[in-house]
Amino acid sequence: MPLSFRALRLGLFVFFILAGMLFTAGWAMHHAKRQAMIEDAGRASQQLGLYANSLHTLIDRYRALPAVLALDPELIKALSSPVDKPVQDALNHKLERINSTANSSTLELLDSTGLAVAASNWRLPSTYVGSNYAFRPYFKQTQSQGTGRFYAVGVTSGVPGYFLSSAVQGENQRFLGAMVVKLEFPELEREWRQGSDILLVSDARGIIFIANQDGWRYRELKPLSREDRAELAVTRQYDKQPLVPLQHQVLNRFGDNSHLTRVQGPEGSTEYLWESLPLEAEGWTLHLLRKPQVSNAGRNAALAAAAVWLSLVFALLFISQRLRLARLRQRSREELKQLVEERTRDLRTAQEGLVQSAKLAALGQMSAALAHEINQPLTTQRMQLATLRLLLDNQRYDEARQALEPLEQMLTRMAALTGHLKTFARNSPSGLRERLDLATVVDQALQLLDTRIRAEQVEVALYLARPAWVRGDAIRLEQVLINLLRNALDAMAGKSYKRLEIRIELAADHWRLSVFDSGGGIPVEHLGNVFDPFFTTKPVGEGLGLGLAISYGIIHEAGGRLTVENQPGGACFAFTLPRDPEP
Repeated sequence: MPLSFRALRLGLFVFFILAGMLFTAGWAMHHAKRQAMIEDAGRASQQLGLYANSLHTLIDRYRALPAVLALDPELIKALSSPVDKPVQDALNHKLERINSTANSSTLELLDSTGLAVAASNWRLPSTYVGSNYAFRPYFKQTQSQGTGRFYAVGVTSGVPGYFLSSAVQGENQRFLGAMVVKLEFPELEREWRQGSDILLVSDARGIIFIANQDGWRYRELKPLSREDRAELAVTRQYDKQPLVPLQHQVLNRFGDNSHLTRVQGPEGSTEYLWESLPLEAEGWTLHLLRKPQVSNAGRNAALAAAAVWLSLVFALLFISQRLRLARLRQRSREELKQLVEERTRDLRTAQEGLVQSAKLAALGQMSAALAHEINQPLTTQRMQLATLRLLLDNQRYDEARQALEPLEQMLTRMAALTGHLKTFARNSPSGLRERLDLATVVDQALQLLDTRIRAEQVEVALYLARPAWVRGDAIRLEQVLINLLRNALDAMAGKSYKRLEIRIELAADHWRLSVFDSGGGIPVEHLGNVFDPFFTTKPVGEGLGLGLAISYGIIHEAGGRLTVENQPGGACFAFTLPRDPEP
């Protein structure tokens, strides 16, 4: 065979090997990077849910405030007739005190024409008193629907905020005006700014109005229609703030609300993992932008794919060589045998090396994942293992066996607790009426408070009828029970004898759940006010006095009743819910 032909065939073969190796390595790297990006997007989506929960929690903390204040007889009486100067001064001082206690941004009282007759910021030059806000959508919503909400830049103060309003009604449900609370989010933005992710909140039109980094606020995620711009001009939602389009291009999608996007942001053109989460309760959308994490997953996958490809090539070479040896049988058998053995050893050595490389690459990935999973509890387990080693060295085998139990209990408790915390934080849908066991609600609540109960050495006595089937929302009922248990623990703080007793018993066609503490009871003069909004016996700064009022509303909504009474040694809070018959 001519030398040039052999060289050409060898060159083509080498080109085939290299091209195939590059193709498989490139495909594997692309697939691994995409998979790693999908996993990173999943983690970002979970973190986005936590950010959304913090925003919901902040808003829900004040959602009931205007509705509660709208029931104040003093406000109703003031709006029932023209407001004179003494009445206005009294209202200003009252709203100022409530605003300071509730830690809200601003409280204002509007009459039926939208005129602010009183406000908590009456002392400031930018006071709302005397300004008319009838053009604001939240006032029109309150007139027609009884409640309103609207995020806007303040036309008087120039400070953006979220306005929540409730109608103040007189006799025969006559509309007298609106009670408005304004929430500002500087602390939330500062909290979000601590991380490296970019967090944005956009309204229904796609306008960004909350951002944890400078330069992102008041950007348009999509072009505004002529009607949108006309309505913004009427409502003055963003007042004099210029709206600038945010240029972005989707490069790859991982789901309806997850994609890789190139964004022309304040820092220039950058690729981000863009996660979105609709906030249906407010009509907003929460966005998380994260720079893709650079990892070794793509390189390891490429090496593994190249190893597999080379293994196949070597296998083909081996088969080809065997066929060639079959054609050369006329040669000396000893020479042929020696040649086959040498080639076989070389191929086996190369194959074993490639397999070992693939094993090492996989081991690296698994080690990184395992190290991340065990990093948190490692210190505690190391201390317990050191204790176990001392017990074994001293031949104290029974105690060593007992020392092993906390390790298993810690892992089991961590799994159960983290799973329940995820369930407890979710935003429960309004009006949920599912069939549930009250005893299970008690178990879940005690699990969350177990650390404090053990730390304060509280004796817990449970007398639970199981199952106690009722209809309601497990998360909301758990919220009520945790509030009652925390109040009981607060009442027993500093007491030498601490006993917490929880009972579930059947009373006629109702289940009754009671919580008794040994905290000494509630003063008789306060018993009639414990469920009133803003009533609290705790020191200033330790509570708004809304916990029991909200709990009362939750139980009432579920068709039950929440009561309190003093018993020998302490107070007893109890609520009843209709018994759900067996299905």
